[in-house]
Amino acid sequence: MNRSTLVGHIFKKKSVLCVGLDTDLSKIPTHLLEDEDPAFAFNKAIIDATKDFTVAYKINTAFYEAQGLKGWVTMEKTLNYIPKDIFTIADAKRGDIGNTSEQYARTFFQTYPYDSVTVAPYMGADSVKPFLQFDGKWTIVLGLTSNAGSADFQLQQCGDELLYQKVLRTVASWGTPENIMFVIGATRKEQLQEVRQLLPEHFFLVPGVGAQGGDVHTVCSNAFNKDGGVLINISRGILFAGNDTSFAEKAHVEARKYQQEMAVFF
Repeated sequence: MNRSTLVGHIFKKKSVLCVGLDTDLSKIPTHLLEDEDPAFAFNKAIIDATKDFTVAYKINTAFYEAQGLKGWVTMEKTLNYIPKDIFTIADAKRGDIGNTSEQYARTFFQTYPYDSVTVAPYMGADSVKPFLQFDGKWTIVLGLTSNAGSADFQLQQCGDELLYQKVLRTVASWGTPENIMFVIGATRKEQLQEVRQLLPEHFFLVPGVGAQGGDVHTVCSNAFNKDGGVLINISRGILFAGNDTSFAEKAHVEARKYQQEMAVFF
């Protein structure tokens, strides 16, 4: 999906909501465990309940890979079920030497035709650039995360800037705002402002809203640009809003609530 198409969907729905499909079998309603494919039954119901309010779905591949071959099948079925006008993200956090990254890119852009994949930039340009060779596909690079361990490396001084600032500035030069996004945590108001000044045109995938303490107003008021420019990911707050037979209806309510909070910024 190219940028203009994504932006068009954002403004049509007045939403920057990304629903994270971090489907944990130990947390889904117990009645679904009787299904032949419980995770897919859950995902299907969540997608049906939230698709009117979301512009992206993020499939966290770890929750599927952990189930072995069956999990990969569930992931593929889920990806195929997502409406074609909704942006898809493989949250796989890949990144390795060039020829390995080429295979990872083929995996998530061809074998499983996602619109985007998350990538770790620690190994440098040759680990990221293979992902940038696919037209209409996006590489979402880890920039500034909201976990406690981010201080171990990201917030360390690197010359006259912090390491995450160097990563953002350097990686941005390898592609364009048409094919690179960055993961930027939602819990730091001042850093959201600073990162937006550093990268005025790029899209940010923003985790940390809801369970991790971030909020929609802080993200939108500090990181929006003329195209919206953010995808705010909500996982647990929507997926597990209910744990009985009404789980999908409760997910619908939560997704609508988030979309209405976002709509005031359009």
